[in-house]
Amino acid sequence: MHSAVFSLLQGATLPPLAQPTIVVVALVYFAVVAAIGVWATRQTKSASDFFVAGQGIGLWTMAIAAMAATLSGFAFIGGPGLVYTLGLGAVFIILPIGVTGTLGAWTMAKRLRLLGELRGLITVPDAIAARFNSRLARGLSAVAILVAIVGYMATNILALGLVVNATFGTGLTAGLWIGMAITLAYSVSGGILAGVYTDLFQGGVMALASILVFIYTLKVGGGEAGFAATILPVDAPFLAPWGKMTPLAALSFFFVFGIGSLGQPHVVHKFYMLRDPRKLKWFPLIMGVAVVITQLLFVGVGLAVKALVVRGDIAPLARADDATPAFLLGFTPLLLSAVVFSGVAAAIMSTVNSFMSVGAAALTHDLPLAFGRRVKNELFWGRVSTVAISLVATVVASLSGTLVAFLGIFGWGLFASTLVPALAIGLNWTGATRAGANASIATGLVVTLVFETLAYLKVFTFPAGVTATALALVSSLLVFFAVSWFTRHTAAGTLDDDIRYVMEI
Repeated sequence: MHSAVFSLLQGATLPPLAQPTIVVVALVYFAVVAAIGVWATRQTKSASDFFVAGQGIGLWTMAIAAMAATLSGFAFIGGPGLVYTLGLGAVFIILPIGVTGTLGAWTMAKRLRLLGELRGLITVPDAIAARFNSRLARGLSAVAILVAIVGYMATNILALGLVVNATFGTGLTAGLWIGMAITLAYSVSGGILAGVYTDLFQGGVMALASILVFIYTLKVGGGEAGFAATILPVDAPFLAPWGKMTPLAALSFFFVFGIGSLGQPHVVHKFYMLRDPRKLKWFPLIMGVAVVITQLLFVGVGLAVKALVVRGDIAPLARADDATPAFLLGFTPLLLSAVVFSGVAAAIMSTVNSFMSVGAAALTHDLPLAFGRRVKNELFWGRVSTVAISLVATVVASLSGTLVAFLGIFGWGLFASTLVPALAIGLNWTGATRAGANASIATGLVVTLVFETLAYLKVFTFPAGVTATALALVSSLLVFFAVSWFTRHTAAGTLDDDIRYVMEI
């Protein structure tokens, strides 16, 4: 999902939360995270442990960790703000989650897990390089991941800094570095193992907070019938199937977030970690239920705040992203507010940690192999790379403003357009060729960079409902199929027997 809280980044502020109850709950949360980090550090003894948790994660843990990394802080702050602004049309951003778990399990999960065991693969570019026998494909995908991760991490770090500042009154700059230091402390020592089990804890916090808040939204809004009776007479389009969006815009959201989710490496990477691939048939169900539970807050708060504004119980919001803080601080117990705001920090830290591991692997493992070299002591240099990437992203985050939000949007689009064809389709279509994979990755890089930049600079305006991300993804897919067809005589020569066998299982 679009990283963290894009529109929140424009205002660079949150209502002050520095109340004793909220501070205490936040400190308890950070203490639990620290304890998990210490435990994971003792378990991390190799590069495989650091990057893929030694392929020893159970299905429930992997599914909840994938959910936590997927949602980020957007589900708690930006999402309810979008519902408040756009109406039910905003739900098209999260509707694809009902199918992405199934698509991911069907197209990639088992194949990636088996390839990891068969070939010792630990990264997404590893899988692309093995499928197409191409060091260039490995290098291009690693570069795309690194470029995207810096922007994606920056938006999440800025959002985390905003939460830390609002909770402890540290100031935004100090909040950025404190939030990053806490995340880095457990990530650099325990690697992905610390991240996965922290994600498990954070996913539990997110689910509990979402259920409790949803109950209060129903109480305040009078349930489904109460929402309709209040909002329909005043703003009927708000509750229309497309909300206040055009059908093209809503369907574009569904397409981009549905298909594009298959190229998000911080989620796909977790398939390598599964202990028993035979249990993957349950992954879509577990992932789907977990996501639905955590999205109750997304929809409930947006509807409840809209109803409260229509009834005149609260003033119209100055900023849509104030929806969650306004509802929690005005209509729920303080302890629940504290749990939710800890959940916001939890969600953001989950995503940041996943990016750290994926970025460190690209820098330490994939780029050297693209040049025919292997780094000695990948565990040590993986930890060094984690620190380096985090420092760069935090410096970028400190720039604040619309540039950081732009980088986050750019990151999502770059992941989708460069990785979906070569990875999700390439692992399922024996007719895909090396030339097609390389051309699609390069197309995704160029189209995303050019059109996102032109749109940001307002040099070029897309028709209503069309986004640069959708254009880049469609362009990359078309190039992948077209070039593979024109070079189809080379397809058999680029597919090793063991890779073909895994694809046919």
